[in-house]
Amino acid sequence: MFDAHLDLPVVFGSLIGIALLVYALTGGADFGGGVFDLLASGPRRDRQRALIAHAIGPIWEANHVWMILVVVLLFVAFPVGFAALMTALHIPIVLMLIGITLRGAAFVFRAYGPATPNWRRWGAVFAASSVVTPILLGVILGAVTSGRMIVDENRRVVTNFYSEWCALFPWTLGFMMLSLFAYLAAVYLTLESQHDSELRDDFRRRAMFANAGFGMTAALAALAARTGAPHLFTTLAGTPRAWLMQGVTAFVALAAMAALYHRRFRLARALAIVQTTLVWAAWMVAQNGWILVDALSLEDAASPPSFLRPALVVLALGSLVLVPAFVFLFRVFKVRPTMP
Repeated sequence: MFDAHLDLPVVFGSLIGIALLVYALTGGADFGGGVFDLLASGPRRDRQRALIAHAIGPIWEANHVWMILVVVLLFVAFPVGFAALMTALHIPIVLMLIGITLRGAAFVFRAYGPATPNWRRWGAVFAASSVVTPILLGVILGAVTSGRMIVDENRRVVTNFYSEWCALFPWTLGFMMLSLFAYLAAVYLTLESQHDSELRDDFRRRAMFANAGFGMTAALAALAARTGAPHLFTTLAGTPRAWLMQGVTAFVALAAMAALYHRRFRLARALAIVQTTLVWAAWMVAQNGWILVDALSLEDAASPPSFLRPALVVLALGSLVLVPAFVFLFRVFKVRPTMP
């Protein structure tokens, strides 16, 4: 039934991209909060860190469900691609997982441990892992998009385990990812600090700086893509339609800056989400049809339709539980009650 109406590999590839976007908008912002925990300074640094901990504390671990969904979908729907990725990129993937684990453990130890100088070192671990992990995620995505990965006629990856990700383009994308997550976090924190005008102004300024930093790292990534990811560069800069999309993204970014400048914080949050979605959509367009650009297509890497059909049914049924539960979680911990 599904085969007559749906291109199942494309459906699952799109679902992976959407899950990554949701992870960026939720878990990515949590990583950005850790960045500003590291950069907390001035007479309000303790209040800044307390606000960050209060903002991410109730829900931050739940956000990783979207990364878990990405891994499961990749394993189930594209086992050949999963094997290639986990083989060629196992070093940055393992380091990223270590960063996620250290970040979680450090956050809990810092929150519930004694307020002693030695114990406060967990705060440094939390902040440092919040910086390193987004960079590694960007490096992994950059390696996937670069076209540097090689798959032989038996669909086995040919790798020396470092050349795919030890290159300029993946690392520029890594710092672009870090800037994006920091920007999202700062914008979200302007709303979390609505009852403290001083903290709100702190994070307003940091959101503007982070957005400017994102623009600069995006420009560097685009320059590096000319030789480091030619397929991506051609897709995003090779046609008038592509330039139109870049123009729309730039306009939204400038509108977000204007909203922050004029203290329209809810509008700034909406525009930051749209900006991130447009950036992610551009990456998905460039990735369209490929698990590994120029090496392994969605069709070649996909599981048989007889397996994908029931997997899609199970995913649809599971979403009936996951999505309402996630919405309920945010309503409980993030929606402020109205006063009578």
